[in-house]
Amino acid sequence: MTPFQQIQHHMQTALASLANQDEFSGCDVTQVLKPYHFHERTLSIHTENGERALEAFRVQFNNARGPYKGGIRFHPDANSEEVKALAGAMAVKCAVVDVPLGGAKGGVMVDPKTCSVAEIEAIARAYATSFSDVLGVDQDIPAPDVYTTPQIMGWMLDAYERVVGRSEPGMITGKPQSIGGSLGRENATAQGGVYIIEEHMHRTGVAPEDVRVAIQGFGNAGAHVAKLLHDRGYLIVAVSDSKGTLYNPHGLDPIAIENAKNKTRAVTGLYCEGTVCDLDALDRDGAEVLDAEAVIGVDCDLLVPAALDNAIRNDTVDSVQAHTILELANNPITPEADAVLHERGVVIIPDVLANAGGVTVSYFEWVQNRQQLYWTEEEVAEKLHTRMLHAYSEIYTYAKEKDVSLREAAYTIGLARILRAMKDKGHITA
Repeated sequence: MTPFQQIQHHMQTALASLANQDEFSGCDVTQVLKPYHFHERTLSIHTENGERALEAFRVQFNNARGPYKGGIRFHPDANSEEVKALAGAMAVKCAVVDVPLGGAKGGVMVDPKTCSVAEIEAIARAYATSFSDVLGVDQDIPAPDVYTTPQIMGWMLDAYERVVGRSEPGMITGKPQSIGGSLGRENATAQGGVYIIEEHMHRTGVAPEDVRVAIQGFGNAGAHVAKLLHDRGYLIVAVSDSKGTLYNPHGLDPIAIENAKNKTRAVTGLYCEGTVCDLDALDRDGAEVLDAEAVIGVDCDLLVPAALDNAIRNDTVDSVQAHTILELANNPITPEADAVLHERGVVIIPDVLANAGGVTVSYFEWVQNRQQLYWTEEEVAEKLHTRMLHAYSEIYTYAKEKDVSLREAAYTIGLARILRAMKDKGHITA
C-alpha cells in the first residue's frame, strides 16, 4: 500500500460502522476519503551552483470543521502520496482532539542535510511566496514538521506578510516566541503523548517504575519524550536514531545521550566515535550498541516510534516485544503489521491521538495570535492536559464498549465529527 492507501484503509474501517448510523443514512460518506484540493508547484531556488528547481506540495484535505491545518516537511521522500496521507490523518487528528480546524499538509522534495542555511531560508521563503494565495489565518495554517523548525516558520511568515502587505502572525504556528509563537509549543507533541501514556498506565494499573521504554527516533519529539518519561520514573532502556541503537536494560540517561548527540550527531556517541566504540565503558555500564532498526525488537514494555512512517512492517513486526505502543510518529505501523499486533493483544495508542499535542498547542497559538492575548506556559500545559485526557477518555470508552482497537475508535470518533460538519454544510447530502 502507498502511505495514502494506508490512511484510507484506516478511514474505511471506521466508515463501515458509521455508514449504518441513522444520522448518515443515505449520505455518500466516502467523500471524506478524498482531499478537497491538491496544489503542486515548482520552487526555483538560487544556490551557489546556480538555479535549482524543487517540487513542492500543499494538500488541503478537508476544511468542514475549520481552516486547513498541517505542517510542512522538507524531506527527499515528501512526495504527493505521502503528503496526501499526512493531510488526511491531520483532518482526523484535529477532529479527535476536537479543535475547530481541518486537515492539510505540505512538503518540499529536498534533503535539507545537503543544503546550507541560506539555501534552507531561500526554500522556506519560496514556499510561502508560491503558496501565499492558498494560505492564511482563516484559510490554511502551516506549522513545522520533519526537518522544519521555528526559524523556518519565521522566514515563511515574513515572506507571506511581504506578499499580502499586512501583519498576520496567525497564518502560521510553531514560530519563535518573539513573533507570536506559543510557550509550550516546542515540546507539545511529546508532552501530549506523555499525558496520554500516564493516563493509560494509570487506568491499566501499571506503575511508571514498572515500565521499560524504548524510543525509536531521538529527534525533537523522541528526545523530549525520553526526558519527560525519565523524569516521571519510567526506565528508558533503548533509544535510536538513523546511526544506531543504544540499549541498556538497567536504564539510560536521556540528558547524557542528548549531550552526546549534540556533539557527535549520534545517540551512540555516548560510547562511540564513528564506528569505534569504548568496549570497556559499554561492558562496565552493561550497555550495547545495536543497528538502527534493532530498537523495534528490544525487550521493553512500551515502544515509542518517534521517527518516520512504516517503522513497523511485515519484516519487523515479529520482533516487537512491547505490550504497548505509543505512536509519536505519523503512520509508523503498516495496516498489515497493525493487524498482527492487534491479534497478539498489543495495545496501540494511535498517532491521531498520541501525537496530537503538537496540533493542539498550534491551535492554542493560533487562538492567542488572533486575540493578541498570550498565556503562560502553565496555562498552556493545563489546557493541553485537559484536552488530551478528554480525547483519550472518549476513545478508551468507545473502544471498550464496541470491542474495537483504540485506532478504530479514534478514527470512528474523528470521522463522525467531520461527517457531521460536512453534512451540516451541505458537502454531503442524503
